[in-house]
Amino acid sequence: MHILVILPRWVGDLVMSTPMLRAVRDHFGPAVRITGVAKPMFAELLEGTPWLDRMVFYDRHSRDPSRRFRAVARQLRADPADVALIVPNSLSSAALAWAGAARRRVGFARHGRRWLLTDALTAPRAVSRKGGLASWFRVEPASPAGHAMDLAVRIGVPRQPLALELATTPADEALAEQVLARLFPPLSEAVGPLVVLNDNGAYGPSKAWGADRFAALAKLAIDRLPGARVLVHCGPGDRDDARAIVQMAAHPMVQGLADEPQLPFGLSKAVLRRADVVVTSDSGPRHIAAAFGTPTVVLFGPMDPRLSRSDQPHLAEMRLDLPCSPCGRRVCPLQHHDCMRLLTVDDVGSRMVALLNDA
Repeated sequence: MHILVILPRWVGDLVMSTPMLRAVRDHFGPAVRITGVAKPMFAELLEGTPWLDRMVFYDRHSRDPSRRFRAVARQLRADPADVALIVPNSLSSAALAWAGAARRRVGFARHGRRWLLTDALTAPRAVSRKGGLASWFRVEPASPAGHAMDLAVRIGVPRQPLALELATTPADEALAEQVLARLFPPLSEAVGPLVVLNDNGAYGPSKAWGADRFAALAKLAIDRLPGARVLVHCGPGDRDDARAIVQMAAHPMVQGLADEPQLPFGLSKAVLRRADVVVTSDSGPRHIAAAFGTPTVVLFGPMDPRLSRSDQPHLAEMRLDLPCSPCGRRVCPLQHHDCMRLLTVDDVGSRMVALLNDA
């Protein structure tokens, strides 16, 4: 049996698919072949995990023609899958499974793609009656982790807990050791907790808390946590923002990854695994931290926390109950950004310290 899994194109959503990958492998065992379809850069993110036998690289926006739709569909047709689990809800992902000749195609019936699926799942809905008229509304939203598991259940896989999971390699750990030793030279006194801060804004500025607030939080961590080392995490597109946090904090025990020549996923995984506590916007690194069970404070602004939940211990979700939130927009439509701006440094710092002490 050959199972094809078309994986999401966002880091957080992909990490939230790991419970499903684990469940499929646990249920079918080594007798089945499991092929993952993902962006090339995600090979490193999943490196060290045991669930996939093979990866096919697909990015419809790639400059490399071999990674685009037609070439990848041709590659899939050469070894057609018995079942395709289509995790993204996009039309193109369902079309790829169909063009790749997967015999059974399991996905959610969204964005006009029902006709491309053999097993079209629908999100649960309930009926509300007002004024004698029936209207439909969605029940509490499920996260990508829950949706991905629903696909596996459809093909007979017993439902498993939604605990995220990733792995590091010896090379990842060696790189993290080297970077941390260079940024925080060994001191004569005992080294305190490693605090990792992340204000990743790949989704858009509405999710960002801001360099000034993170810099103030870094200073608070230094003051309240004896011997603390504060590391500002970033991806390749966030170097300037991370550098600004370090410059504003202006303390030798506040350092960042912004000036590292390479920022591979392996380094992020190893650093977030080693952290004693992480404070982050609702972005991919928070899910990587969750996959290693790292205590994490997540700052929610425009996003509904229910859309990104998993079975994560030691998690603190912080958000303000405002009339305009959650709006889900990339840029604040009211231009005040209150959902993030009004989260105070003292409140976030207190939650960070409490979570660290309770873990």
